[in-house]
Amino acid sequence: MIKRLLVIAFLSSSVLGIIGCGYTTRSMITDKYRTIYISPFTNRIDITQEGDAGNKYQLYRPLLESEITRTVSNRYLFDGNLKPTKEATADLILKGELVQFRKDPLRYADNTDDVTEYRVNIVVNLQMWDNTGAEKQQAWQEPSFTGETSYFVSGNQTISEEQAITNSITDLARRIVERTVEQW
Repeated sequence: MIKRLLVIAFLSSSVLGIIGCGYTTRSMITDKYRTIYISPFTNRIDITQEGDAGNKYQLYRPLLESEITRTVSNRYLFDGNLKPTKEATADLILKGELVQFRKDPLRYADNTDDVTEYRVNIVVNLQMWDNTGAEKQQAWQEPSFTGETSYFVSGNQTISEEQAITNSITDLARRIVERTVEQW
């Protein structure tokens, strides 16, 4: 009797372990979409406009939009749910524009104006277009979509500003791909 109960318990737990809690490695995006074209991001940062007095850390970095485009494309390749392709053959078209690049102070050294930690924000506007029909239709849009990271300028956890910017771009690309493959 005890052996029978143990066998039933073992089989039940095995079945539950196989079924799991519904986790899957497939995306939530419909099978209708297999390919995506990532339009080169455009730079809409107005470098002629003076920043407000409260934000003296407004930045501009040449070719940042190109780095974003390349990293987003690589992230789609890494994810594997949508294959980057040419615009004419793509099921989806992603359009984006870089609208802001900021470095904000988060922490200061005790009783000084010396910043010890910064946050880098890269803000883009996104539009996703469905290219499968006779006419392109907008599937979704996301204004002020942000990738970010924080970094220390001194201490054990110090990274360079260049690495922090790279981390922010990577975070932005990850979020864009997640936004695309999730159920709309």
